[in-house]
Amino acid sequence: MRYGIVLFTSDRGITPAAAARAAEQTGFHSFYVPEHTHIPVRRDAAHPQTGDASLPDDRYMRTLDPWVALSMAAAVTDRIELATAVALPVEHDPITLAKTIASLDHLSGGRVVLGAGFGWNTDELTDHGVPPGKRRTVLREYLEAMRALWSEDEASYSGEYVQFGPSWAWPKPPQRSVPVLIGAAGTERTFQWIAESADGWITTPGETDVTARLESLQRIWREAGRKGRPRVVALDLKPDKARLSEWAEAGVTDVLYGLPDKSDSEVRAYLDRLSGKLPDIELPADGGTL
Repeated sequence: MRYGIVLFTSDRGITPAAAARAAEQTGFHSFYVPEHTHIPVRRDAAHPQTGDASLPDDRYMRTLDPWVALSMAAAVTDRIELATAVALPVEHDPITLAKTIASLDHLSGGRVVLGAGFGWNTDELTDHGVPPGKRRTVLREYLEAMRALWSEDEASYSGEYVQFGPSWAWPKPPQRSVPVLIGAAGTERTFQWIAESADGWITTPGETDVTARLESLQRIWREAGRKGRPRVVALDLKPDKARLSEWAEAGVTDVLYGLPDKSDSEVRAYLDRLSGKLPDIELPADGGTL
């Protein structure tokens, strides 16, 4: 099982570049950032944690662009995986977004993972022209279109929300593909969507019955004819060796811990303390330099 870091980016505290570099030097496998283009002041959508229009953290309205943040991180790291938890592809033009992600994957040496969400903030999605009740359909089409652009020399796509004729688009990702993980509540509906259109699952904050839900995910994955096992990224608050052992046995492949948006020195001290509590975390071969 691998360990990663998620930084709820903002215009305060440590920068994504400094955080990613520190995480890599401390032995972490992956570095994740979230996305919100904006937060409409008046909203009908309830936040999943608060149950109403209030926000649990003011960083929702201060989030940095994930692809700019990860490009800065890529420039100062060599090994750490660069990922989103979660990005909202339907808030972008899919052709342009495919180019952005492919460029980052090319320049970083194939280190990008697209963690995508359906989007709890439907008011935010509406401002981007996503029709009510169609966020899952639009995301599926966007992913299919982007995969065509990443993998085919002459790509085309014809859907209800995305259409383009035979086209050239380079660079391609080094593997001609980018892994896609879906961050959403662990329901049968979510797992069916993942089995049909993605490569794995990112749990949502506060989901505690991960082991029980994995049985459902793996069953649906097999029934869909998918080979191997899905990648499973679990969000955790504090390391607990017994729980981590249980998760590893159940099929969790990655565990993420959140970083505070504090100063560089405070974040580095936090990473040192955190890594000391994690079993089997390994420093890079050169030992890293803090």
